[in-house]
Amino acid sequence: MTPYYETELGKLYHGDCLEIMPRLKNSSLVLTDPPYGKNIAKTGRVGGAKPFGKSNSETIKPKEYHASDWDRKIPPRAAFELMRAKSTNQIIFGANYFSNFLPPSSCWLIWDKDNTGNFADAELAYTSFNSAVRKIRWMWNGMLKELPEERFHPTQKPVGLFIMILEKYGQDSPTVLDPYCGSGTTPIACERLKKFWTAIEIEEYNCEIIKQRIENERKQRKLF
Repeated sequence: MTPYYETELGKLYHGDCLEIMPRLKNSSLVLTDPPYGKNIAKTGRVGGAKPFGKSNSETIKPKEYHASDWDRKIPPRAAFELMRAKSTNQIIFGANYFSNFLPPSSCWLIWDKDNTGNFADAELAYTSFNSAVRKIRWMWNGMLKELPEERFHPTQKPVGLFIMILEKYGQDSPTVLDPYCGSGTTPIACERLKKFWTAIEIEEYNCEIIKQRIENERKQRKLF
């Protein structure tokens, strides 16, 4: 099985994770953000909401992303069974959309986006860890992001958020798997923390974005 792209720390595979995951070695941790089945990428135009308390003329213009059908439906139960079989622990964003595919957990993560507009105030992530519910604050709102970061994907997660999560829950996890890699947040966070990673992405368009983002990350690291 030939990777689409690889570094000294990780490998990116282009294809369906249901076909690729069974052929991979087990990882310590799954950190991923699967499709929520909201068809958000159908047109490529995302956003355009009216900020809370503002007039109809004060709208946020939609951003143009690559149009696709990757979010047409949620992954099947088999995908979550594979994630659990191929890793010791799991952190899965958006799991409120497919909680019936996962066992009960005492430790859900609440990502507080600290939003000021009429968008979701938070997102939920399932974890397999045996601890209490935790809240992580990371502003992700237009120009008011916690740290500047270009967005390439409509459901992109901040690299800083995943670094915080890996520092707290991945200390004993030297290998990380992301079967729904999107625009590459997980491998970039792993590259910064010098963790071994494996990523799978079904859209070749996104694979090229992931490759370029990691290359840029590695160039920046060499500079400093």
